[in-house]
Amino acid sequence: MKEVPESKVEAPITANANENPYEIVKSLLKNSVEALGLTEDVYRLLEKPIRVLEVSIPVRMDDGTIKNFTGYRSHHSDILGPAKGGIRFHPEVNIDEVKALSMWMSLKSAILGLPFGGGKGGVIVDPRELSQCELENLSRGYIRAITPIIGPEKDIPAPDVNTNPQIMGWMLDEYDRLRGYNVPGFITGKPIIVGGSQGRVEATGRGVVISIAEAAKKLNIPLESATAAIQGFGNVGSMTAKFLHELGVKIIAITDVKGGIYNENGIDIPSLRQHVAETKSVVDFPGAESFDSDKLFGLPVDFLVPAALENQITEKTAPQIQAKVVAEAANGPTTPEGDRILNEKGIFVIPDILCNSGGVTVSYFEWVQNNMGYYWKEEEVNTKLEEKMIYAFEDVHKMHEEKQVNMREAAYIVGVGRIAEAFQARGWINDWSMPFKCKA
Repeated sequence: MKEVPESKVEAPITANANENPYEIVKSLLKNSVEALGLTEDVYRLLEKPIRVLEVSIPVRMDDGTIKNFTGYRSHHSDILGPAKGGIRFHPEVNIDEVKALSMWMSLKSAILGLPFGGGKGGVIVDPRELSQCELENLSRGYIRAITPIIGPEKDIPAPDVNTNPQIMGWMLDEYDRLRGYNVPGFITGKPIIVGGSQGRVEATGRGVVISIAEAAKKLNIPLESATAAIQGFGNVGSMTAKFLHELGVKIIAITDVKGGIYNENGIDIPSLRQHVAETKSVVDFPGAESFDSDKLFGLPVDFLVPAALENQITEKTAPQIQAKVVAEAANGPTTPEGDRILNEKGIFVIPDILCNSGGVTVSYFEWVQNNMGYYWKEEEVNTKLEEKMIYAFEDVHKMHEEKQVNMREAAYIVGVGRIAEAFQARGWINDWSMPFKCKA
Protein backbone atom coordinates (compact mmCIF):
# COMPACT_ATOMS: atom_id res chain seq x y z
CA MET A 1 0.00 0.00 0.00
CA LYS A 2 1.37 3.39 -1.01
CA GLU A 3 1.74 6.22 1.46
CA VAL A 4 0.13 9.63 1.07
CA PRO A 5 2.85 12.32 1.24
CA GLU A 6 3.09 14.55 4.32
CA SER A 7 -0.28 13.60 5.74
CA LYS A 8 -1.91 11.09 8.03
CA VAL A 9 -4.76 9.14 6.47
CA GLU A 10 -7.71 9.66 8.75
CA ALA A 11 -9.90 6.86 10.02
CA PRO A 12 -13.00 5.98 8.00
CA ILE A 13 -16.04 8.10 8.75
CA THR A 14 -18.57 5.48 9.77
CA ALA A 15 -21.95 7.15 9.78
CA ASN A 16 -25.00 5.57 11.26
CA ALA A 17 -27.41 4.87 8.41
CA ASN A 18 -30.20 6.41 10.51
CA GLU A 19 -28.24 9.64 11.11
CA ASN A 20 -28.05 11.52 7.83
CA PRO A 21 -25.99 14.70 8.49
CA TYR A 22 -27.94 16.70 5.92
CA GLU A 23 -31.26 15.92 7.64
CA ILE A 24 -29.73 16.64 11.05
CA VAL A 25 -28.47 20.10 10.09
CA LYS A 26 -31.78 20.99 8.41
CA SER A 27 -33.64 20.10 11.60
CA LEU A 28 -31.31 22.24 13.70
CA LEU A 29 -31.68 25.15 11.28
CA LYS A 30 -35.47 24.90 11.43
CA ASN A 31 -35.41 24.92 15.23
CA SER A 32 -33.17 28.01 15.21
CA VAL A 33 -35.45 29.88 12.82
CA GLU A 34 -38.38 29.12 15.10
CA ALA A 35 -36.44 30.12 18.24
CA LEU A 36 -35.70 33.51 16.68
CA GLY A 37 -39.30 34.02 15.67
CA LEU A 38 -38.39 34.32 11.99
CA THR A 39 -40.65 33.48 9.10
CA GLU A 40 -40.71 30.22 7.19
CA ASP A 41 -39.07 32.12 4.32
CA VAL A 42 -35.78 32.23 6.22
CA TYR A 43 -35.76 28.47 6.62
CA ARG A 44 -36.57 28.00 2.93
CA LEU A 45 -33.51 30.08 2.04
CA LEU A 46 -31.33 28.00 4.37
CA GLU A 47 -32.56 24.44 3.91
CA LYS A 48 -30.77 23.70 0.62
CA PRO A 49 -27.40 24.66 -0.87
CA ILE A 50 -27.62 27.23 -3.65
CA ARG A 51 -25.68 24.86 -5.93
CA VAL A 52 -24.16 21.39 -5.81
CA LEU A 53 -21.82 20.16 -8.54
CA GLU A 54 -21.05 16.49 -9.19
CA VAL A 55 -18.08 15.81 -11.44
CA SER A 56 -16.30 12.88 -13.07
CA ILE A 57 -12.50 12.89 -12.72
CA PRO A 58 -10.65 10.52 -15.08
CA VAL A 59 -7.13 9.72 -13.86
CA ARG A 60 -4.48 7.75 -15.72
CA MET A 61 -3.07 5.31 -13.18
CA ASP A 62 0.55 4.22 -12.95
CA ASP A 63 -0.24 0.96 -14.78
CA GLY A 64 -1.56 2.87 -17.79
CA THR A 65 -5.27 2.29 -17.17
CA ILE A 66 -7.79 5.08 -16.63
CA LYS A 67 -9.89 5.15 -13.48
CA ASN A 68 -12.86 7.46 -13.04
CA PHE A 69 -13.42 9.13 -9.66
CA THR A 70 -16.52 11.01 -8.52
CA GLY A 71 -16.17 14.41 -6.88
CA TYR A 72 -18.54 16.98 -5.38
CA ARG A 73 -18.54 20.67 -4.52
CA SER A 74 -21.41 22.26 -2.58
CA HIS A 75 -22.11 25.97 -2.08
CA HIS A 76 -24.61 26.39 0.71
CA SER A 77 -24.72 30.18 0.80
CA ASP A 78 -22.81 33.18 -0.50
CA ILE A 79 -24.93 35.83 1.22
CA LEU A 80 -22.02 36.97 3.44
CA GLY A 81 -19.25 36.46 0.89
CA PRO A 82 -17.60 33.79 -1.27
CA ALA A 83 -18.15 30.17 -0.29
CA LYS A 84 -15.40 28.78 1.96
CA GLY A 85 -14.69 25.19 2.91
CA GLY A 86 -12.38 22.23 2.67
CA ILE A 87 -11.90 19.34 0.27
CA ARG A 88 -11.83 15.81 1.66
CA PHE A 89 -10.56 12.64 0.00
CA HIS A 90 -12.33 9.66 1.50
CA PRO A 91 -13.98 6.43 0.28
CA GLU A 92 -17.20 7.23 2.15
CA VAL A 93 -17.71 10.77 0.82
CA ASN A 94 -21.30 11.23 -0.34
CA ILE A 95 -23.41 14.09 -1.57
CA ASP A 96 -25.50 14.51 1.60
CA GLU A 97 -22.35 14.66 3.74
CA VAL A 98 -20.86 17.34 1.48
CA LYS A 99 -24.08 19.39 1.54
CA ALA A 100 -24.26 19.19 5.34
CA LEU A 101 -20.63 20.18 5.72
CA SER A 102 -21.17 23.22 3.49
CA MET A 103 -24.09 24.27 5.70
CA TRP A 104 -21.94 23.96 8.81
CA MET A 105 -19.34 26.16 7.12
CA SER A 106 -21.96 28.88 6.56
CA LEU A 107 -22.74 28.84 10.27
CA LYS A 108 -19.09 28.81 11.35
CA SER A 109 -18.32 31.85 9.23
CA ALA A 110 -21.36 33.71 10.53
CA ILE A 111 -20.56 32.89 14.18
CA LEU A 112 -16.95 34.04 13.77
CA GLY A 113 -17.95 37.17 11.87
CA LEU A 114 -16.07 36.15 8.72
CA PRO A 115 -17.05 37.53 5.28
CA PHE A 116 -17.64 34.06 3.87
CA GLY A 117 -20.46 31.74 2.95
CA GLY A 118 -20.34 27.98 3.25
CA GLY A 119 -18.75 25.55 0.84
CA LYS A 120 -17.39 22.01 0.92
CA GLY A 121 -15.99 19.46 -1.47
CA GLY A 122 -15.00 15.85 -1.60
CA VAL A 123 -13.81 13.01 -3.79
CA ILE A 124 -14.77 9.37 -3.31
CA VAL A 125 -11.33 7.79 -2.99
CA ASP A 126 -9.10 5.99 -0.52
CA PRO A 127 -5.87 7.99 -0.91
CA ARG A 128 -3.89 5.18 0.71
CA GLU A 129 -4.38 3.21 -2.51
CA LEU A 130 -2.82 5.90 -4.73
CA SER A 131 0.80 6.62 -5.52
CA GLN A 132 2.02 10.19 -5.14
CA CYS A 133 1.77 10.65 -8.93
CA GLU A 134 -1.81 9.32 -9.00
CA LEU A 135 -2.75 11.52 -6.04
CA GLU A 136 -1.35 14.59 -7.76
CA ASN A 137 -3.20 13.79 -10.99
CA LEU A 138 -6.45 13.32 -9.05
CA SER A 139 -5.96 16.63 -7.21
CA ARG A 140 -5.32 18.51 -10.44
CA GLY A 141 -8.21 16.76 -12.19
CA TYR A 142 -10.62 17.75 -9.42
CA ILE A 143 -9.69 21.41 -9.80
CA ARG A 144 -10.08 21.25 -13.59
CA ALA A 145 -13.53 19.74 -13.13
CA ILE A 146 -14.86 22.29 -10.64
CA THR A 147 -13.05 25.37 -11.97
CA PRO A 148 -16.24 27.04 -13.34
CA ILE A 149 -17.57 27.59 -9.81
CA ILE A 150 -14.38 28.37 -7.83
CA GLY A 151 -12.09 31.36 -7.44
CA PRO A 152 -11.05 33.93 -4.81
CA GLU A 153 -14.29 35.90 -5.26
CA LYS A 154 -16.57 32.85 -5.66
CA ASP A 155 -15.37 29.83 -3.66
CA ILE A 156 -12.11 29.32 -1.77
CA PRO A 157 -11.18 25.69 -1.00
CA ALA A 158 -8.94 24.45 1.82
CA PRO A 159 -7.64 21.16 3.31
CA ASP A 160 -9.93 18.72 5.07
CA VAL A 161 -9.87 14.98 5.79
CA ASN A 162 -6.89 13.32 4.04
CA THR A 163 -5.80 16.47 2.21
CA ASN A 164 -2.83 18.64 3.19
CA PRO A 165 -0.65 21.62 2.17
CA GLN A 166 1.05 19.62 -0.61
CA ILE A 167 -2.30 18.76 -2.18
CA MET A 168 -3.36 22.41 -1.88
CA GLY A 169 -0.10 23.35 -3.65
CA TRP A 170 -0.91 21.07 -6.58
CA MET A 171 -4.43 22.48 -6.76
CA LEU A 172 -3.13 26.05 -6.67
CA ASP A 173 -0.71 25.30 -9.48
CA GLU A 174 -3.43 23.73 -11.63
CA TYR A 175 -5.75 26.71 -11.11
CA ASP A 176 -2.93 29.15 -11.96
CA ARG A 177 -2.13 27.20 -15.13
CA LEU A 178 -5.75 27.44 -16.23
CA ARG A 179 -5.81 31.18 -15.56
CA GLY A 180 -2.34 31.95 -16.91
CA TYR A 181 -1.26 33.96 -13.86
CA ASN A 182 -0.78 33.55 -10.10
CA VAL A 183 -3.95 33.63 -7.96
CA PRO A 184 -2.71 32.83 -4.42
CA GLY A 185 -6.04 33.77 -2.81
CA PHE A 186 -7.81 31.01 -4.70
CA ILE A 187 -7.04 28.39 -2.03
CA THR A 188 -5.91 28.34 1.60
CA GLY A 189 -3.95 25.90 3.71
CA LYS A 190 -1.23 25.84 1.05
CA PRO A 191 2.54 25.74 1.68
CA ILE A 192 3.92 28.96 3.18
CA ILE A 193 6.39 29.43 0.33
CA VAL A 194 3.52 29.92 -2.16
CA GLY A 195 1.38 32.17 0.01
CA GLY A 196 0.27 30.02 2.93
CA SER A 197 -0.16 31.51 6.38
CA GLN A 198 1.92 30.97 9.45
CA GLY A 199 -0.10 29.08 12.07
CA ARG A 200 -2.57 27.49 9.61
CA VAL A 201 -1.57 23.86 10.30
CA GLU A 202 -2.06 24.31 14.05
CA ALA A 203 -5.13 26.56 13.78
CA THR A 204 -7.99 24.11 14.28
CA GLY A 205 -6.40 22.43 17.31
CA ARG A 206 -5.41 25.80 18.76
CA GLY A 207 -8.97 27.03 18.36
CA VAL A 208 -10.31 23.92 20.11
CA VAL A 209 -8.07 24.62 23.10
CA ILE A 210 -9.02 28.31 23.20
CA SER A 211 -12.67 27.20 23.39
CA ILE A 212 -11.87 24.69 26.13
CA ALA A 213 -10.04 27.36 28.13
CA GLU A 214 -13.04 29.70 27.86
CA ALA A 215 -15.41 26.93 28.96
CA ALA A 216 -13.12 26.16 31.89
CA LYS A 217 -13.39 29.78 33.03
CA LYS A 218 -17.20 29.68 32.89
CA LEU A 219 -17.31 26.37 34.81
CA ASN A 220 -14.51 27.19 37.28
CA ILE A 221 -12.33 24.26 36.18
CA PRO A 222 -8.63 24.99 36.91
CA LEU A 223 -6.68 23.88 33.85
CA GLU A 224 -3.52 23.07 35.77
CA SER A 225 -5.30 20.29 37.65
CA ALA A 226 -7.70 19.22 34.86
CA THR A 227 -7.75 15.92 32.96
CA ALA A 228 -8.66 15.10 29.37
CA ALA A 229 -9.25 12.20 26.98
CA ILE A 230 -8.94 12.56 23.20
CA GLN A 231 -10.44 10.43 20.44
CA GLY A 232 -8.29 10.77 17.32
CA PHE A 233 -4.67 11.80 16.88
CA GLY A 234 -4.56 13.23 13.37
CA ASN A 235 -3.78 16.88 12.81
CA VAL A 236 -6.59 18.24 15.00
CA GLY A 237 -6.30 15.69 17.80
CA SER A 238 -2.51 15.93 18.03
CA MET A 239 -2.50 19.73 18.02
CA THR A 240 -5.26 19.81 20.62
CA ALA A 241 -3.20 17.47 22.79
CA LYS A 242 -0.08 19.61 22.30
CA PHE A 243 -1.75 22.84 23.37
CA LEU A 244 -3.68 21.28 26.28
CA HIS A 245 -0.42 19.74 27.53
CA GLU A 246 1.25 23.15 27.37
CA LEU A 247 -1.54 24.59 29.54
CA GLY A 248 -0.92 21.92 32.17
CA VAL A 249 -3.90 19.70 31.42
CA LYS A 250 -3.18 16.04 32.16
CA ILE A 251 -4.18 13.92 29.15
CA ILE A 252 -4.76 10.42 30.45
CA ALA A 253 -6.07 8.59 27.37
CA ILE A 254 -5.81 8.87 23.59
CA THR A 255 -7.17 6.60 20.86
CA ASP A 256 -6.74 6.35 17.12
CA VAL A 257 -7.96 3.94 14.44
CA LYS A 258 -5.46 1.26 15.53
CA GLY A 259 -6.08 1.34 19.29
CA GLY A 260 -5.61 3.35 22.45
CA ILE A 261 -3.19 4.25 25.25
CA TYR A 262 -3.70 5.21 28.89
CA ASN A 263 -1.62 6.69 31.70
CA GLU A 264 -3.41 7.89 34.81
CA ASN A 265 -0.48 10.20 35.58
CA GLY A 266 -0.66 11.86 32.18
CA ILE A 267 0.78 11.05 28.76
CA ASP A 268 4.01 12.74 27.65
CA ILE A 269 2.60 14.47 24.56
CA PRO A 270 5.89 15.65 22.97
CA SER A 271 7.27 12.10 23.19
CA LEU A 272 4.01 10.66 21.88
CA ARG A 273 4.03 12.98 18.85
CA GLN A 274 7.52 11.79 18.02
CA HIS A 275 6.39 8.17 18.42
CA VAL A 276 3.43 8.75 16.07
CA ALA A 277 5.66 10.46 13.50
CA GLU A 278 7.77 7.29 13.42
CA THR A 279 5.09 4.58 13.74
CA LYS A 280 1.90 6.28 12.39
CA SER A 281 -0.08 5.31 15.51
CA VAL A 282 -0.32 5.92 19.25
CA VAL A 283 -0.28 2.14 19.78
CA ASP A 284 2.75 0.69 21.62
CA PHE A 285 3.85 4.05 22.98
CA PRO A 286 6.31 3.11 25.75
CA GLY A 287 5.08 5.84 28.09
CA ALA A 288 1.58 4.37 28.49
CA GLU A 289 -0.32 1.11 28.70
CA SER A 290 -2.61 -0.31 26.04
CA PHE A 291 -6.21 0.78 26.35
CA ASP A 292 -9.51 -0.42 24.89
CA SER A 293 -10.79 2.38 22.65
CA ASP A 294 -14.39 1.53 23.54
CA LYS A 295 -13.73 2.62 27.13
CA LEU A 296 -12.58 6.13 26.28
CA PHE A 297 -15.96 7.81 26.63
CA GLY A 298 -16.49 6.29 30.08
CA LEU A 299 -13.44 7.89 31.69
CA PRO A 300 -14.12 10.40 34.52
CA VAL A 301 -12.25 13.34 32.97
CA ASP A 302 -12.88 17.08 32.86
CA PHE A 303 -12.63 17.34 29.07
CA LEU A 304 -13.60 14.77 26.46
CA VAL A 305 -12.45 15.70 22.95
CA PRO A 306 -13.94 13.73 20.02
CA ALA A 307 -11.48 14.62 17.24
CA ALA A 308 -11.92 11.82 14.74
CA LEU A 309 -15.21 10.37 13.54
CA GLU A 310 -18.75 11.55 12.87
CA ASN A 311 -21.65 10.09 14.86
CA GLN A 312 -19.57 8.76 17.77
CA ILE A 313 -21.59 10.11 20.69
CA THR A 314 -24.84 8.21 20.28
CA GLU A 315 -27.66 6.80 22.37
CA LYS A 316 -25.29 3.89 23.11
CA THR A 317 -22.14 5.82 24.01
CA ALA A 318 -23.57 9.03 25.53
CA PRO A 319 -24.81 7.32 28.75
CA GLN A 320 -21.19 6.29 29.47
CA ILE A 321 -19.79 9.82 29.38
CA GLN A 322 -18.65 11.24 32.70
CA ALA A 323 -16.77 14.28 31.40
CA LYS A 324 -17.75 17.77 32.54
CA VAL A 325 -17.13 19.22 29.07
CA VAL A 326 -17.38 17.69 25.58
CA ALA A 327 -15.35 19.74 23.09
CA GLU A 328 -16.35 18.77 19.56
CA ALA A 329 -13.11 19.01 17.60
CA ALA A 330 -14.59 16.77 14.87
CA ASN A 331 -17.47 17.73 12.58
CA GLY A 332 -20.76 16.16 13.61
CA PRO A 333 -19.46 13.77 16.31
CA THR A 334 -22.76 13.77 18.23
CA THR A 335 -26.08 12.41 17.01
CA PRO A 336 -29.35 14.12 18.02
CA GLU A 337 -30.15 11.29 20.44
CA GLY A 338 -26.65 11.45 21.90
CA ASP A 339 -27.03 15.20 22.27
CA ARG A 340 -30.30 14.77 24.13
CA ILE A 341 -28.63 12.43 26.61
CA LEU A 342 -25.71 14.81 27.16
CA ASN A 343 -28.19 17.60 27.90
CA GLU A 344 -30.06 15.42 30.39
CA LYS A 345 -26.77 14.61 32.10
CA GLY A 346 -25.91 18.31 32.37
CA ILE A 347 -22.71 17.98 30.35
CA PHE A 348 -21.43 21.24 28.86
CA VAL A 349 -20.96 20.80 25.09
CA ILE A 350 -18.82 23.12 22.97
CA PRO A 351 -20.49 22.49 19.57
CA ASP A 352 -18.42 21.74 16.49
CA ILE A 353 -19.48 24.88 14.59
CA LEU A 354 -17.84 26.92 17.35
CA CYS A 355 -15.19 24.59 18.74
CA ASN A 356 -13.37 23.64 15.53
CA SER A 357 -13.71 26.95 13.69
CA GLY A 358 -10.07 27.95 14.21
CA GLY A 359 -9.15 26.44 10.84
CA VAL A 360 -11.55 28.54 8.78
CA THR A 361 -10.58 31.62 10.79
CA VAL A 362 -6.89 31.34 9.92
CA SER A 363 -7.87 30.43 6.36
CA TYR A 364 -9.61 33.82 6.32
CA PHE A 365 -6.41 35.42 7.56
CA GLU A 366 -4.49 33.65 4.79
CA TRP A 367 -6.92 34.93 2.16
CA VAL A 368 -6.59 38.49 3.53
CA GLN A 369 -2.78 38.23 3.44
CA ASN A 370 -2.91 36.94 -0.15
CA ASN A 371 -5.12 39.86 -1.17
CA MET A 372 -2.78 42.36 0.51
CA GLY A 373 0.43 40.72 -0.63
CA TYR A 374 1.70 41.24 2.91
CA TYR A 375 2.21 38.44 5.42
CA TRP A 376 2.00 38.34 9.21
CA LYS A 377 4.26 36.67 11.73
CA GLU A 378 2.90 33.60 13.50
CA GLU A 379 2.49 35.48 16.78
CA GLU A 380 0.21 38.00 15.09
CA VAL A 381 -1.86 35.24 13.45
CA ASN A 382 -2.26 33.43 16.79
CA THR A 383 -3.23 36.64 18.60
CA LYS A 384 -5.88 37.46 16.01
CA LEU A 385 -7.19 33.88 16.16
CA GLU A 386 -7.52 34.01 19.94
CA GLU A 387 -9.40 37.31 19.74
CA LYS A 388 -11.86 35.91 17.19
CA MET A 389 -12.41 32.64 19.07
CA ILE A 390 -12.97 34.33 22.43
CA TYR A 391 -15.36 36.85 20.89
CA ALA A 392 -17.35 34.06 19.23
CA PHE A 393 -17.43 31.94 22.41
CA GLU A 394 -18.74 34.91 24.41
CA ASP A 395 -21.47 35.61 21.84
CA VAL A 396 -22.64 32.00 21.89
CA HIS A 397 -22.43 31.73 25.68
CA LYS A 398 -24.41 34.94 26.08
CA MET A 399 -27.12 33.52 23.80
CA HIS A 400 -27.01 30.28 25.82
CA GLU A 401 -27.81 32.27 28.98
CA GLU A 402 -30.33 34.67 27.44
CA LYS A 403 -32.41 32.04 25.67
CA GLN A 404 -31.86 29.33 28.31
CA VAL A 405 -30.84 26.86 25.62
CA ASN A 406 -27.85 24.56 25.35
CA MET A 407 -24.64 25.72 23.65
CA ARG A 408 -25.38 23.94 20.37
CA GLU A 409 -28.78 25.60 20.06
CA ALA A 410 -27.21 28.92 21.03
CA ALA A 411 -24.52 28.59 18.34
CA TYR A 412 -27.11 27.84 15.66
CA ILE A 413 -29.23 30.78 16.80
CA VAL A 414 -26.28 33.17 16.55
CA GLY A 415 -25.26 31.86 13.13
CA VAL A 416 -28.78 31.79 11.68
CA GLY A 417 -29.55 35.24 13.10
CA ARG A 418 -26.58 36.80 11.36
CA ILE A 419 -27.31 35.13 8.03
CA ALA A 420 -30.95 36.22 8.31
CA GLU A 421 -29.81 39.77 8.98
CA ALA A 422 -27.89 39.65 5.71
CA PHE A 423 -31.01 38.32 3.94
CA GLN A 424 -32.92 41.34 5.18
CA ALA A 425 -30.15 43.80 4.30
CA ARG A 426 -30.12 42.52 0.72
CA GLY A 427 -33.92 42.57 0.48
CA TRP A 428 -34.37 38.81 0.29
CA ILE A 429 -36.87 38.83 3.17
CA ASN A 430 -39.12 41.49 4.69
CA ASP A 431 -41.55 42.15 7.53
CA TRP A 432 -39.88 40.51 10.45
CA SER A 433 -38.56 41.89 13.70
CA MET A 434 -34.78 41.80 13.97
CA PRO A 435 -33.96 39.67 17.06
CA PHE A 436 -30.49 41.17 17.48
CA LYS A 437 -27.92 43.07 15.49
CA CYS A 438 -24.73 41.52 14.19
CA LYS A 439 -21.80 42.93 16.16
CA ALA A 440 -19.09 41.21 14.13
